[in-house]
Amino acid sequence: MLRMVFAFVLQLTLLVGAVQAQDTTAPIAPDRSATGGAQTLEDILARQRGERLDDSFRRDATGNPEIAAGITEQLGTLGGASDPEVWRQLRYGSADVTVSAGGEVASVLMQDGGMTWLSFRDGPLRSYGGWLLLGTIGALVVFFLLRGRIAIDEELTGRTVTRFKFIERMAHWTLAGSFIVLGITGLLTLFGRALIAPYLGKDLNSFLLIYGKWLHNSVAWAFMVALVLVFVMWVVHNIPNRTDLVWIRQFGGIIGKKHPPAKKFNAGQKVIFWSVILFGASISVSGLSLLFPYELPLFAKTFAVLNDIGAPQWIGLGALPEQLSPQEEMQFAQAWHAIMAFVLMAIIIAHIYIGSVGMEGAYDAMGSGEVDEAWAHQHHSIWLEEEKAKAAASAKGATPAE
Repeated sequence: MLRMVFAFVLQLTLLVGAVQAQDTTAPIAPDRSATGGAQTLEDILARQRGERLDDSFRRDATGNPEIAAGITEQLGTLGGASDPEVWRQLRYGSADVTVSAGGEVASVLMQDGGMTWLSFRDGPLRSYGGWLLLGTIGALVVFFLLRGRIAIDEELTGRTVTRFKFIERMAHWTLAGSFIVLGITGLLTLFGRALIAPYLGKDLNSFLLIYGKWLHNSVAWAFMVALVLVFVMWVVHNIPNRTDLVWIRQFGGIIGKKHPPAKKFNAGQKVIFWSVILFGASISVSGLSLLFPYELPLFAKTFAVLNDIGAPQWIGLGALPEQLSPQEEMQFAQAWHAIMAFVLMAIIIAHIYIGSVGMEGAYDAMGSGEVDEAWAHQHHSIWLEEEKAKAAASAKGATPAE
């Protein structure tokens, strides 16, 4: 996992350095007189090398009705634009297109940004995302072999305390179950063509993708509802406080033998909570944009806000595009949706480890909802004392039956 973070930071550093180098070097306008202003061999080679190319010589060459010969004259053009110039307008989205049906999406006749999105999807997204998940699993296996299971140090008392009520467990398992389904179907969509189709056949891959897409879109609503429920029920218990600093200093007892005091949720659980809420909300919003791409455009408005505060310039980039076609909106939304999902999947894998094989008695909290007092004293001693005080006050104030 650290290797993935290092690689990402390194790539970002190289990207910023390259952009800054381009900004500090005055661009030299290439000589295109031999081609009459059209692209040259050097332009083609520069694109093949992955260099940024100012294509305004093509983008802006879309005709000029004011100086064009009339349609009845020699070399006359209709509307002042020749066929190549009309095609450039269509490619760069500057053509005034009117359609009788289909809405805004039908007015986009050419959109070549999909190749950039496809290259990212089949390249960095699949590679880095896959290695992030495998690296997380591998790190947890190594950690388990070195640390072992976190056992309950005290003798079990046989007395239990209610850790989570039924409605809390229902919301948690709805959120967890829906996220697992969403993660699996999302991975099938991303890796199916590369891993399933070549070895298990295209028919099986097609079957999984067709029904996986339907399942993904349907279960997404359960995920969003459960996310709201979990936030409403637990946000008050996940506000950071000074007790969390002690938990962090002692590594929560995960590393070492100390067991710091904690309330209902310790610092580690709070990190999980806010990760699920923030990343889950981001995944949900981008998912809604994908479900309704023409009604809920997301990135053009976001880019406009970032440009207004100068955020791209903080890392040495230029202004972000504020005019995006519906297809471009979907490409950005899908990329962001997948990136956030990969990060959250890695976090949830670690959460599943701690809640199952990593810690003795942890599963009971979400299984039956009841935990032994010895477990509660070891991991959430402040919360246990609060629960005992509530029980004592309730018993003291109870009126004996007549």
